[in-house]
Amino acid sequence: MSSGTIDIEEFENADADEFEERNDTERIVLFLDDHDDRAWKAATIAERLGLDTDAVSAILSRLKERGLVRHKRPYWAITDDEERLQTAYRLHRHHETADDQYGEERLEDLQTDEMEDVQ
Repeated sequence: MSSGTIDIEEFENADADEFEERNDTERIVLFLDDHDDRAWKAATIAERLGLDTDAVSAILSRLKERGLVRHKRPYWAITDDEERLQTAYRLHRHHETADDQYGEERLEDLQTDEMEDVQ
């Protein structure tokens, strides 16, 4: 977790978008992709990113279902399927752009009376 400050040298050497707020899933994927020469325990990923271990484990499980990470108990690694990873990244960016342009949709805002009857 960030303390609210960083060293000025880190600030000066950073890319323009380096400090952009990222969600936990993005942070985990970027971490694994940046360290694609290693496999990691969920607890170690959580520690490195300042996240809750249970949350990291849940995110990794969802990413595995989507074929974006590999798992051999207890280790996790980014997929070796570069095309799948790039496709997921492009789709993610498309959704972000749409959210920025049109506003983020929330399920409860889209729900109709008919949808409530189905549940």
